[in-house]
Amino acid sequence: MKVLVIGSGAREHALCRALSLDPDVTALHCAPGNAGIADVAELHAVDALDGAAVADLAASLEVGLVVVGPEAPLVAGVADAVRERGIPAFGPSAEAARLEGSKAFAKDVMAAAGVPTARAYVCTSPAEVDEALDAFGPPYVVKDDGLAAGKGVVVTEDLEAARAHALACGRVVIEEFLDGPEVSLFAITDGETVVPLQPAQDFKRAQDGDEGPNTGGMGAYSPLPWADPALVDEVVATICQPTVDELRRRGTPFSGLLYAGLAITSRGVRVIEFNARFGDPETQVVLARLKTPLAAVLLAAAVGRLDAEPPLRWSDGAAVTVVVASHNYPGTPRTGDPITGLDKVAEEDGPKAYVLHAGTKRDEASGEVVSAGGRVLSVTATGSDLEKARDRAYRAVGRIGLEGSHHRSDIAAKAAADTTS
Repeated sequence: MKVLVIGSGAREHALCRALSLDPDVTALHCAPGNAGIADVAELHAVDALDGAAVADLAASLEVGLVVVGPEAPLVAGVADAVRERGIPAFGPSAEAARLEGSKAFAKDVMAAAGVPTARAYVCTSPAEVDEALDAFGPPYVVKDDGLAAGKGVVVTEDLEAARAHALACGRVVIEEFLDGPEVSLFAITDGETVVPLQPAQDFKRAQDGDEGPNTGGMGAYSPLPWADPALVDEVVATICQPTVDELRRRGTPFSGLLYAGLAITSRGVRVIEFNARFGDPETQVVLARLKTPLAAVLLAAAVGRLDAEPPLRWSDGAAVTVVVASHNYPGTPRTGDPITGLDKVAEEDGPKAYVLHAGTKRDEASGEVVSAGGRVLSVTATGSDLEKARDRAYRAVGRIGLEGSHHRSDIAAKAAADTTS
């Protein structure tokens, strides 16, 4: 099978890495990709939001599967354009991707499907914003209704900060705060059958101890030793399957990756948000533990044959990923700084620790790999338990040089300590 992956982040690098290890994949392409993905896939220049251009590229490469990584191309209908050319695509239609593209649409679907989630108001005026903020009180949870690259959510005790964010968004969802730990659960679906992956936990705040501003994610780990063993089955039965069934009932079946962001509250599991694609950085640790070859599973979902696939196989060990971010992230990041130590990680730590590229490119003049975004690298490691995986990940992080960069030092620390105490 020839496969084309669309996107340029660490999520796409993780997907490409997994696909490159699949013996059924005879040719792997990525557009536009990044400096790290170039090591495992042939790169192509394309506007990832241009469905016709992506479909043309897929046809010219004669691929048998297109995997659309990021949310923006899905909401823009790129998967639809590929399917219209008769090429299987892993990723929901533009209509179904509204589950991520509009928080208000997602709330409507959940209400119809009986899916447990936070109570919320959809606000379009300052008066409605003030009423909603007053109704819920602090901590305030304010979400931009549309796509915001992981930065559209503000959780704060500061009423004025919450109000300012709400008014800057235009159409906004204001909801009750959900207590309890958060869990990310991915499920592959063909619109009927739902196949869950292993749960993970990510770290949204920029600084240790969950301090600082929200980010796109500063690290993740899997499995979750503290989670109820019945959690995955419960989430599939009460959240994922009802949501997939409701979208099919509406005539907009969801085929691709359904990502449920969950809060394990004192009143039970609640949905914080849905995404319509693999999450970053959770994908990095989930795929690190997946033993089943990836391509056949994604293709089965794309062509409606997921029920015929054997159960997924997983390693018994653990995986941890630590994000190395550029200077000033999540503000306006500094770019163009050389990255050193990548070869050293490969030589000293591979294959149980490796670097997945996110915001990188190769400088044409010097040939060096340089930073090209906010989240620059995801350093991922596996081990027999969380403590070993965590130690390997941070040892590899220590080999990398990027001026002005920062990373959290507490990814998976509590979970690892709890399992060894």
